[in-house]
Amino acid sequence: MGKAVITNQLTKKFGDFVATNAITFDVEQGEIFGFLGANGAGKTTAMRMLCGLLKPSSGQASVAGFDVYRQSEKIKQNIGYMSQRFSLYEDLTVRENIRFYGGIYGLRRAEIPAKTDQILAKLGIESVANSLVAALPLGWKQKLAFSVALLHEPKIVFLDEPTGGVDPITRRQFWDLIYEAAHQGTTVFVTTHYMDEAEYCNRVSIMVDGRMKALDTPAGLKTAYGVDSMDAVFQILARGTSTK
Repeated sequence: MGKAVITNQLTKKFGDFVATNAITFDVEQGEIFGFLGANGAGKTTAMRMLCGLLKPSSGQASVAGFDVYRQSEKIKQNIGYMSQRFSLYEDLTVRENIRFYGGIYGLRRAEIPAKTDQILAKLGIESVANSLVAALPLGWKQKLAFSVALLHEPKIVFLDEPTGGVDPITRRQFWDLIYEAAHQGTTVFVTTHYMDEAEYCNRVSIMVDGRMKALDTPAGLKTAYGVDSMDAVFQILARGTSTK
C-alpha cells in the first residue's frame, strides 16, 4: 500500500512563534492514525496545513499524492473533513444537508438521491430525513456529519475531535463507522482528547510544544514507557509526569 500522507520537517511559524516545529511522519493508506497532543501542542496547525488551508513556512508534505504548496485545491477535492464543532447546517433538514454537500463535493445531480438514501438507511434515520438537523440528538448529528464527510468517497478523512461531548455508547458506535471506512480503504486521520480512543488507532503520534515526541502503535508506546494505558503514556509525554 502507498502513503496517504508524507511529511518531512514540516514547520509553521507565526512571527517568532513556532507552532509546528519540523515534524516528520507518514500515514499509510487505509490506516487509522491518531494525532494527539494537549491544547496548544500544534495539532490544529498541522492539520490545517495537511488539509490545504494553511501554507507551511518550510518543509515538505503531500496528501493523497498532492503537494501542500502547489496543489492545495486538489487536496481539498480528495479529502473529507469533520470539525470538532458540528459542521452541518442546523437550519436545513437532514436530506437538504446531504444534497447541499453532495453539490459542494462535486457529485452529479443524478447521484445524490441514491447517496442520500444510502446514508439514511445506514444510520437508520429515514424517519427524520425531513427534520431540521438542529432537532437531532448530538450523537446522531456527529454520525451524520461523518457520513457526509465521506459522501464523495475521499481517499483520506480528517476528523478533529469528532466525538467530543457524546456519550460512551455513541462514541463506540462512531468508531464502528471509522473502522468500516478504514476497512473499505479510506485513511482516517483523527485527533481526540479521549485516551481510550487512542487505543483504537493503528498508530498514534503525540505532539508536545510543536514537536512530535512519540510515534508508534499503542502497544509499542505502552511498552516503551512501561505503562499499561495510553492515558499514562500521554501524562508522561505531554504533562511531564511519571506513573512510577
